[in-house]
Amino acid sequence: QVQLVESGGGSVQTGGSLRLSCAVSGRTFSSWAMGWFRQARGKEREFVAAISWNGAATLYADSVKGRFTISNDDVENTVYLQMNSLKPEDTAVYFCAAVITGKRYAIQGSWEYDYWGRGTQVTVSS
Repeated sequence: QVQLVESGGGSVQTGGSLRLSCAVSGRTFSSWAMGWFRQARGKEREFVAAISWNGAATLYADSVKGRFTISNDDVENTVYLQMNSLKPEDTAVYFCAAVITGKRYAIQGSWEYDYWGRGTQVTVSS
């Protein structure tokens, strides 16, 4: 049974930083493409960042480009989202997602992911 568990959320002030982690268990981590999505209250879930299975390709939403960095650690079976220069509009529940794939590019579409975590809350106050 594949499980994704997010951690690292919390409350920060504008301009602060957080690092989210998503630990994958139940299957070998190799060949997993991973993504981060977020959902603010009253809004639809939106794409944040994605990384290809070998870490060679990454993709970011325009709203976070230059501020957020996605990375993975095959040894720890974990994907990270480093979030810097946080803004109030970054406030949301953040979800990680995973899919086993041989594709060499990062995946943006939520429908392409098979496994999801339960989310971690990020709150940025002004």
